[in-house]
Amino acid sequence: MIRIIRLIEKDKLRMKALECAASLNLPQCYVAAGFIRNLVWDSLHGKQTPTPLNDVDVIYYDANESNENEYLEFEARLFTMMPELNWQVRNQAKMHVTNGDEHYFNTVDAMSYWPEKETAVAIRKLKNQDIECISAFGFDSLFDLMLSHNPKRTKETFEHRVKSKQWLEQWPKLILAHQK
Repeated sequence: MIRIIRLIEKDKLRMKALECAASLNLPQCYVAAGFIRNLVWDSLHGKQTPTPLNDVDVIYYDANESNENEYLEFEARLFTMMPELNWQVRNQAKMHVTNGDEHYFNTVDAMSYWPEKETAVAIRKLKNQDIECISAFGFDSLFDLMLSHNPKRTKETFEHRVKSKQWLEQWPKLILAHQK
């Protein structure tokens, strides 16, 4: 999505974070969730100062990874490169166990289980320096300032996240999507 890429390219912190994540050389590795979502919502709200990132979610998909704590090494490497960020690295090939789901087939499939559709967005810097942006549900609702429950998760989980993260207060133009 070119609009997201343009926003990211204007943000020095996010560009550096993308380069750090790419340096790990992990399969299907992206920086995801609030890293993009917050940037888009800040832009659409005309915020001059970016909303601080609680964490930076780095996701990848490696079904052959044998060390169940390897993500901690990746987090430590990223923290060494950018200690100002709270890095959280997770292998999506293993997250189905934590979440009680069926096996995920790839990064996008794993994202399709996240509680809000607008959070299921990710971006990465490729070896040729191009930037790739993906989403499990498309980008329209993100840019329409919608906040949509993903029916693969409970409505209670969604509502708890909306309330605890104070998204409606932080970005007052957001609209809760009503689903049947």
